[in-house]
Amino acid sequence: MRSSLLFPRIKHARAVRAPHAPAVPVRNRMNGVCVPPSDSLVEYAAYIGGKKIDALGIPDALELVRTHNAAEEKGNAFVWVGLHEPDAPEVEWLAEVFALHPLAVEDAVKAHQRPKVERYGDSLFVVLKTVAYLDHDVLTATSEIIGTGEIMVFVGPDFVVTVRHGKHCPLSEVRERLEDKPKLLNRGPTGVLHAIADHVVDKYLSVADLMQAELEDVEAMVFADVSARDIGRIYNLKREMIEMKRSVTPLQSPMSTLAQRRMIPSEMREYFRDVVDHLARVCEQVESSNELCNSILQAALARSNALANEDMRKISSWVAIMAVPTMIAGIYGMNFDHMPELKSVFGYPIVIGVMVIACSLLYRGFRRNGWM
Repeated sequence: MRSSLLFPRIKHARAVRAPHAPAVPVRNRMNGVCVPPSDSLVEYAAYIGGKKIDALGIPDALELVRTHNAAEEKGNAFVWVGLHEPDAPEVEWLAEVFALHPLAVEDAVKAHQRPKVERYGDSLFVVLKTVAYLDHDVLTATSEIIGTGEIMVFVGPDFVVTVRHGKHCPLSEVRERLEDKPKLLNRGPTGVLHAIADHVVDKYLSVADLMQAELEDVEAMVFADVSARDIGRIYNLKREMIEMKRSVTPLQSPMSTLAQRRMIPSEMREYFRDVVDHLARVCEQVESSNELCNSILQAALARSNALANEDMRKISSWVAIMAVPTMIAGIYGMNFDHMPELKSVFGYPIVIGVMVIACSLLYRGFRRNGWM
């Protein structure tokens, strides 16, 4: 359900206020809670018995879920609210509805957090870094290859609130996959958390594979028989690999402890351990790719120095060859009266012949030694 259905009074309030008047929170008469204008609400719904149930508002959806769970012995009904880059008033309103911890709410609004898993009372706050491979027609030394974002997940006994920052890794695919399989929805909020974590880690794997292929192309370029070495592109890859490492590696420890928390049902722990295994594979691949990038950068610098030395040898060889006729011409240009072969008829051909023979011998020697 979209935000236009959730906040009808807010839409009316926007229509009547002055064009430059600031947005003022509107008080919902049904529950007496301050409801701010929201354009960041992606979707929300109640999930009961593995089915999606639409509600008039988030408080109504939460009331339906809690009524159902109170009547059932093992009720797995929950509310899932998805936000994309919300403002502080929107998250604070949700914090009042779901009793979220203020510190977690502050982190969700500010973003730019390290991957972590924290417990506040009977709820979990999980921060996941998202990565995406940005495809380019032509890669340059300034092209951004890895795009990053964040997903904050509040998980309670009967609710899931996801706050996404960045345009990468949308959760619509996860929501649709869960809605198509009621068995997955019956796992409850922890099942949603597992699906989100699994989706994010799968993106890690695909991006790591694409970066590995990019590094292999650059490695082939470095050792090709060409004189050009794009050091800037290699350094850019190195920088992007560091960015990916900073996004992926810190998540390994929190995810390992998540599977052991008491809030995670025993039947769900093996699913989280599977995510941890995939994440460990990603971390190993990122680490090896980072080391390979270091080796490629060093090899490229060494090859550039070797090519520069080779060019200097060629230049020095030609300078040595040209020094012979320059020396002879300089000696015979001193205009002394008594010089060998100066009055001879064959003097000029003899001097030219000596120049040619000497230059030919030098060229042959340099060629044999690989200098030319």
